[in-house]
Amino acid sequence: MSIKSVAAKIFARKIYNQTLAWSNKPVETQLKVFRSLIENAKQTEFGKDHHFDTIKTVEDFQKNVPIRDYEDLKAYIEKVKIGEENILWKGKPLYFAKTSGTTSGAKYIPLTKESMPTHVNAARNAILHYIHETGNADFVNGKMIFLQGSPILTEKYGIKFGRLSGIVAHFVPKYLQKNRMPSLETNCIDDWDTKVNAIVGETIKEDMSVISGIPSWVQMYFERLQEKSGGKKISEIFKNFNLFIYGGVNYEPYRAKFEQMIGKKVDSIELFPASEGFFAYQDSQKEKGMLLLLNVGIFYEFIKTDEFFTENPKRHTIGEVELDVNYALIVSTNAGLWGYNIGDTIQFTSLFPHRVIVSGRIKHYISAFGEHVIANEVEKAMKEAMEGTKVVINEFTVAPQITPSSGLPYHEWLIEFETEPENMEAFSNAIDDAMRKQNIYYDDLITGNVLQKVVVTKVAKNGFQDYMKSQGKLGGQNKIPRLSNNRDIADNLK
Repeated sequence: MSIKSVAAKIFARKIYNQTLAWSNKPVETQLKVFRSLIENAKQTEFGKDHHFDTIKTVEDFQKNVPIRDYEDLKAYIEKVKIGEENILWKGKPLYFAKTSGTTSGAKYIPLTKESMPTHVNAARNAILHYIHETGNADFVNGKMIFLQGSPILTEKYGIKFGRLSGIVAHFVPKYLQKNRMPSLETNCIDDWDTKVNAIVGETIKEDMSVISGIPSWVQMYFERLQEKSGGKKISEIFKNFNLFIYGGVNYEPYRAKFEQMIGKKVDSIELFPASEGFFAYQDSQKEKGMLLLLNVGIFYEFIKTDEFFTENPKRHTIGEVELDVNYALIVSTNAGLWGYNIGDTIQFTSLFPHRVIVSGRIKHYISAFGEHVIANEVEKAMKEAMEGTKVVINEFTVAPQITPSSGLPYHEWLIEFETEPENMEAFSNAIDDAMRKQNIYYDDLITGNVLQKVVVTKVAKNGFQDYMKSQGKLGGQNKIPRLSNNRDIADNLK
């Protein structure tokens, strides 16, 4: 065992004990964060506008600060972007993370000297929890890769601008620099196709032990590796590859394809990072869900999704949440976001410690007929339909077909298969049965002959990649929405 792996185990125990200390006191931990946030922002423009000097309780805060999305906060952010100080948080942010928006085009999310460490430390701590639980630390001696955006940054008014993953790349600890791949030169390539080919060229003969990234883009990397190696399994190319770290989307729809390409099962760690904050990571290989980070300068509120669009939905705090309820995640942070709807929905899988899964996006759902189908349901249905079959998929999305050329409306599942079902009708029925078990509203619509059963449409090889390329969203942190309430994506794919 190397000195580096021994040191990693010692450090892992320390971080594990620190985690126990705050996760065992969730309400107390969150109240401490809340008070610190209010105190630090009293003299900001936002704090003065919302009477932070009068806020003593969470109830006071909820009365003074409404739920906001990016558009509602944009006037403040525009002031920060041109160098004004003490607007949302004290001083000026260090960075703005540029991210894709839906209604507002590009969004610019501030990162401060107080918030930045969490984006760096959380991914590290996820790996340390894995080491502590499993005792596996040998991988720290191998090469590691994170498929990410370009680290090239621009600067205006003393604030640097870039993609979150590119910003974080500047904070890789020195002890990992020798192990980190790809090279800075390759990482700076903008065109994703060119970048992936360059990464393949750099890594194919290296001892890769850890690979990290959004599953859909890692899949593309693996496919290029196999083309370059004459069809070898990834485990033949990288004999010591045993840990896959991912975030951004649910891994389950990709797992069968990954295991087929890799040639063996490998451990995985799920992360929940976003420009707005690093919210959770998988702290255990034995327990479902990711540990919600309650001590990192983020105060959380939770709104039940079935109440979200009502006039005054109740804002729950960490001591009030329940298991298996779908919540919209609202955050206030030491980067200057206040009552901010990040757009993700979560469910708690355990309390004490508080672990969550990402169930979807508050705006990504299908409710053309009042069924309110969410991402977690379609992913679970796909997983159930694939169980016990040889079906392997590359990607899929779901959309409503309200005006079919004949027959009743339906939900259309657009799927790019690697290995097709032997019986497509039976596969479609399995998806439909799984959906009906999960969603009573959908079941009622099928039973009442308002909808017909699921219709599966095959998407051509590389169809999703071609679509993303056509939208200028190939690679990086961009993801295909798992479902949508319109046919914009579906019609483009077809």
